[in-house]
Amino acid sequence: MEKSRPLWDNPLQFVFACISYAVGLGNVWRFPYLCQMYGGGGFLIPYIIMLIVEGMPLLFLELAVGQHMRQGSIGAWKIISPYLSGVGIASVVVSFFLSMYYNVINAWAFWYLFHSFQDPLPWASCPLNSNHTGYDEECEKTSSTQYFWYRKTLNISPSIEENGNIQWEQAVCLILAWLLVYLCILRGTESTGKVVYITASLPYFVLIIYLIRGLTLHGAVNGLIYMFRPKIEQLANPKTWINAATQIFFSLGLGFGSLIAFASYNEPNNNCERHAIIISLINSSTSIFASIVTFSIYGFKATFNYENCISKAILLLTNYFDLEEGALTADNLDSMKDYLTSTYPNEYAALLPQIKNCSLEAELDTAVQGTGLAFIVYSEAIKNMEVSQLYSVLYFIMLLMLGIGSMLGNTAAILTPLTDSKFISTHLSKEMISGIVCFINCIVGLVFTMEAGNYWFDIFNDYAATLSLLLIVLVETIAVCYVYGLKRFEKDLHLMIGHKLNWYWKIMWAFASPVLIISLFVFYLTDYIRTGTLQYQAWDATQGQLVTKDYPSYALAVIGLLVAASTMCIPLGAFIIFIMKRLKRNVSTLE
Repeated sequence: MEKSRPLWDNPLQFVFACISYAVGLGNVWRFPYLCQMYGGGGFLIPYIIMLIVEGMPLLFLELAVGQHMRQGSIGAWKIISPYLSGVGIASVVVSFFLSMYYNVINAWAFWYLFHSFQDPLPWASCPLNSNHTGYDEECEKTSSTQYFWYRKTLNISPSIEENGNIQWEQAVCLILAWLLVYLCILRGTESTGKVVYITASLPYFVLIIYLIRGLTLHGAVNGLIYMFRPKIEQLANPKTWINAATQIFFSLGLGFGSLIAFASYNEPNNNCERHAIIISLINSSTSIFASIVTFSIYGFKATFNYENCISKAILLLTNYFDLEEGALTADNLDSMKDYLTSTYPNEYAALLPQIKNCSLEAELDTAVQGTGLAFIVYSEAIKNMEVSQLYSVLYFIMLLMLGIGSMLGNTAAILTPLTDSKFISTHLSKEMISGIVCFINCIVGLVFTMEAGNYWFDIFNDYAATLSLLLIVLVETIAVCYVYGLKRFEKDLHLMIGHKLNWYWKIMWAFASPVLIISLFVFYLTDYIRTGTLQYQAWDATQGQLVTKDYPSYALAVIGLLVAASTMCIPLGAFIIFIMKRLKRNVSTLE
C-alpha cells in the first residue's frame, strides 16, 4: 500500500500520542459540567454504557483502518473504495476548522500564564475607576474574575455585529501558540513523538497536585458530595443518554482523522485492539479523575461564596439594627431574620433588597462549562488560595499542555494526507507544508482575537464539527462493514493482531454503533429544527452579565456554510468519482 513510512519509535510512543490528543480540555471542562447537570454520580451509568457500546468499538475501528491502510484519512478511505475519498476530505476539512479556532484557547492560556506571575493576581480584585474614587463600574456589577475575562482578556463587544479591532495582546499570544505548535510538528513523528511524552504526562502531574490541594481546601467535601450524590431520576431523561454518548464520541476525537493518521505510523503487526481498550479506558478515567479535582475546587469556591454571603448579611443586619457584636451567627441567622421581620417590619422591608438569599445548594447548582469553567471559575478559586501565583502558573501550564496535545492531533489529521500526496510532497518539503498550514490557520485565527471574536469562537465550537463528525463516523462504520466487508476486515485484523476478532467488536460495528450514531444524528437535527432562530450569549457591560440575542442573518449563513462545507464533501466526492468513471468508460467505448 505504501512504501516506506516514518514510524513511531515504539508502541508506547503511539499510546502517548493518542492520549495526548484524546485527553484534552473536554475532559477537564465538559465532563464535570455534564455530571453536574445530568445526575451527579448517576451520570456514570450511561457514560460507561456508551463507552462500551460506542467509544471502544469506534476507536478500535479507526486505529485498525489507519494501521492496515498505512495512509492518512483521505488515502485510507480511498483504498477501501474510490467513492469514499470524500470521507477523508470531510475529516480534513473538519480538522482544519477545528485548528482555526482551537489554538485560540492556547493563546488565552498563555495570556493568563503571563499574568499569573503578578502579585496580587490581576483578577483578584476590581480595578479603580479613572477618577480613582471607587471601583470600575462594570466590575462592580459582576465579579473581578468575570471582569478580567470579558473586559481585560477579550475586551468583548456588546454583540457579534460590532466586530471591533484586533486585540494585539491576544494576537501576539496566538502567534506564540502557533509557533509552539509548528516547532512540535516540524519534523513529523520525529519531533511530535518526543513532545507527546510531555503533553500527555504533565497534565496528570498537575492534576495530582491539584487533587492533594483541592482535598485539603475548606468546603471541598461539599463539592464531592454534590458530584457523587446520584440523581437516579435523571436516567429517565433522554438528554442524559444523548450527552453521555456525545461526550464519549468527542472526547476520544473520533471522525477527525487524527487517530487514523497516528495509527498509520504504527508497525503493521501492532496490537491496535489492546491499544484501543487502553486509550479509551485512560481517557474516561481521566474525565472522572478531573471531575474529582474540579468538584473539590468547586466545593471550596461555593462554600467560600456562601460563607462570604452570610458574613455580609450578618454585618449588614448588625449595623442596621445596632445589634450586639456576636448576637448574629450563621446558625441563628434565619431565626433572627424572622424575629426582625416581625419586630421591625417596615425597617426590614426597606433593607430587604440589600440582603442576598444565601444558599450553598444554589452556589453548587450554578452550572458552568467551557471557557467559563476554565478561565472564570478556576481563576476565582485560585485567587482565594494561599500561594495563589504558584497554583495559577501550574493550572495554566496544564491547560496549555492539554491544548497543545490536542493541536498535535488536529494538525496531524491535516498534514498526513497532504504529505501522503505525491504531487505535494515532491514540490514541498515536510517543514514547508507544516509551515503553510500553521500560517494559514494563524492568519484566519486572528478573527477570534477581535472584540467580537469570542462570538465567532462559539459559532465554530458549536457548529463546525457536531453533525459533520456524526455523519463521517457513520459512513466509516458502514464502509468497513458493508463496503469493504466485515469478514474481509476480520481476516486483515487476524493477521495484524494475531488472533481472531471477538464477537463483541463485530456486533458493535455491524449493528449497535451505527444505530446509536443515527439516533444521535436524528436528535441533533430535530433539536436544531425545534430551536428555531439560533441564539447566542452576549456580554452586556451595563448589567455585568450575559444576555441572549438572536444571530444576525450573515452569522446564520456562516453556520450553514460550516456544516455544509464538510458534510457535502462525502456525496460530492462520490459523485465526482462516478462522473469520472462514466467519462472514462465512454472514452474507452468510443476508441
